[in-house]
Amino acid sequence: MRRPPLRAWACTAAAAACVSVLTTSPAQASVIWDADASQGVGVFVTTLCDSPGSVTTGDWNDGHGPFFKFNKPVGTPRCEAHSVRTGGGEYSFKDNSTYWFGWDSMTKTGNAQTVFQWKSNGTNDQNSQNYPVLMKVEDDQLKAWYVAPGETWISIGTTPWTAGEWHSIQLGITTDAGGGGTLSVYKDGTQFASRTGARTWDDLGNKPRWGTYFGTDTSTASINWVAGLAMGTARADVD
Repeated sequence: MRRPPLRAWACTAAAAACVSVLTTSPAQASVIWDADASQGVGVFVTTLCDSPGSVTTGDWNDGHGPFFKFNKPVGTPRCEAHSVRTGGGEYSFKDNSTYWFGWDSMTKTGNAQTVFQWKSNGTNDQNSQNYPVLMKVEDDQLKAWYVAPGETWISIGTTPWTAGEWHSIQLGITTDAGGGGTLSVYKDGTQFASRTGARTWDDLGNKPRWGTYFGTDTSTASINWVAGLAMGTARADVD
């Protein structure tokens, strides 16, 4: 069961207009995936976390509820969880569809690097983008990127990030292989990033990935706690 959100946020008319291209009517909205950490890591299809790193669950009994702990120690490049498992097995993401993801995140430091990827399927020579959407915690900021074909990184928004505190995140993606996709990202109830005219569906499709990833850097330890994960068709499903 999805835990209560951090806060109840009022949506202004301007904010509603900004995301109108990403939302469906209330009658059509639905929660596709409730990945409360009390269900364990089986809500993901797989984890990518080399030993001695680990993905575990916990609950500090402080009222916030259960969480996933992505622990990347020195000597490893990443600790992540990949894709969505529902009651029917691995969820099949599709082109020309709208997905909203919602979760709370707290990092140990202001440098957890990549905390979310809309990861392309297949190997690098089988896709054109590798990761059309990325979010990083870097230099005490949450940064959102659209990565176009040709490894063209386009910053779509940056907002302050406080390590050691929970932050709520909602990400909306409308998939489009032809370059007509849209992106919208909220942190703590406020939209800080958006993009239209984006190619958000790669050659073999895409799947979500959460955790902490440093690329080729294995010299830095990082922890990212994630709670309240959910996926739906409208922001209201995951807020």
